[in-house]
Amino acid sequence: MDNSNSDQQDELASLETPSTVVEPSGGVAAAPGEGGLVLPSDGPGRPEPPVQKLWRWLANHLNIYLVSFIVLLVASAAGGGTLYFRSNISQTNIPSQPLSQSMLDQLANNDVNVGEPKHILNVQSDAVFSGSVLVRDSLQIAGNLQVGSNLAIAGLRVTGNSTFDDVQITKSLAVTGNGAIQGQLSVTQSLQVNGGGTFLGAISAPSITAGSIQLNGDLTLTHHLTAGGSTPGRSNGPALGGGGTATVSGSDTSGTITINTGTGSSAGCYITINFTSRFNGTPHIVISPIGSAAAGLNYYINRTTSNFSVCAANAPTDGITYVFDYIALD
Repeated sequence: MDNSNSDQQDELASLETPSTVVEPSGGVAAAPGEGGLVLPSDGPGRPEPPVQKLWRWLANHLNIYLVSFIVLLVASAAGGGTLYFRSNISQTNIPSQPLSQSMLDQLANNDVNVGEPKHILNVQSDAVFSGSVLVRDSLQIAGNLQVGSNLAIAGLRVTGNSTFDDVQITKSLAVTGNGAIQGQLSVTQSLQVNGGGTFLGAISAPSITAGSIQLNGDLTLTHHLTAGGSTPGRSNGPALGGGGTATVSGSDTSGTITINTGTGSSAGCYITINFTSRFNGTPHIVISPIGSAAAGLNYYINRTTSNFSVCAANAPTDGITYVFDYIALD
């Protein structure tokens, strides 16, 4: 027993050096000249590894609460980053849900309400509706409205200025205010104007029908002036003689009178022309004899707003035809 103990002491003495630190039974000893904890080295005379130096520095300088805070901060950052990336992945990979025919029929037969009346439904992305869209209340559009096909509306009210390229109106057009047409106006059918019309330029038309026309300037005619209208009535005068006749052709404005004297014709009136429409005032009657026979009569007229008569101051020749043209102007 004594020899074995002495051998062990000799072996320990041979392993000790001046820098050897004798460790307690716990395996940790205080380094010479330092007050903190040290970790055992790999062996006598070997340099301490970098990892052990790092742990030695952390053990001597860091507080346990600071270490816990750093660990908690790193764990929170890692958890937040994981949730963020998972949310982005879930949004980009949203699966589309096809609608079967039975589901479409169910939507067609049922009303679907979204939100309350005071709620606002915001659609950030584009929306495409393959079917009809019904708006039961007013529709407000903040941007431009583009319609790719025909636009059918019950009524259109535009408060501001509007520009149309081509407008086709299949029914009536009513304009309560003023209207200005900068270009050419083409009317394929009749044009009815209940009020007055002012034209600053020339008017070109094959035919113009008007109840009355008032000209404040000169009237220039480059073609014939045709006076139309119904043929006025007539009555024979007593100066025609027995078997004498008288006829009229034309209108209230102009025409021709033919007088055929009978037997025993005398001076006086031969025919009275009754106007179809009464003149506003006593008209101006101009008659012209046709041929030498009519020119030889000492003829004259009597006139009123309703008629005029052709007469002669001397007796005509019996059985002679006398022809006169007339023009009546108000």
